[in-house]
Amino acid sequence: MIPNVRRTWAPRGQTPIVRHRYRRDKISAISAITVSAQRHRLGLYLHLHPDANISHVEVAVFLRALLRHLRGHVIVLLDGGSIHKGPDVAALRARCPRLHLEWFPGYAPELNPDELVWAHFKATLANGHPQNLDELERTLCRITKVVRRRPDVLRSFVTGSELPAFL
Repeated sequence: MIPNVRRTWAPRGQTPIVRHRYRRDKISAISAITVSAQRHRLGLYLHLHPDANISHVEVAVFLRALLRHLRGHVIVLLDGGSIHKGPDVAALRARCPRLHLEWFPGYAPELNPDELVWAHFKATLANGHPQNLDELERTLCRITKVVRRRPDVLRSFVTGSELPAFL
């Protein structure tokens, strides 16, 4: 709930002020950009968890949801975070042969297109001051819907990363 402050315009001599209530409420989120192998179609999937930390349990739930929405083999690129390697994720991987988990090299955020998604979301939310978690959640859902309808923006996240070109 603490606003993300960015540089902004203001009349000369008038420093912009962002007023907010100091609250440490939060929304944790997990997301994925999908790329269809045949049609090169892109998608954005997002799960929000208000006032909670994400653990391996939530990662496994998110991966199960991805598998329900996507057909065929699903290759997921993950960073080396411990939440991506928990027992629930390992059990899901063992039960679902069409789920393939691959790991980014050690600390390589420049390879992860999802980092660009969150940079875009944070820039869009900059200098805002939601009054409560519900308002922040609604704003995140609205931004997600806008981005989902913009394949050019989704493509820019993938091409902007330093992954090998495949689009």
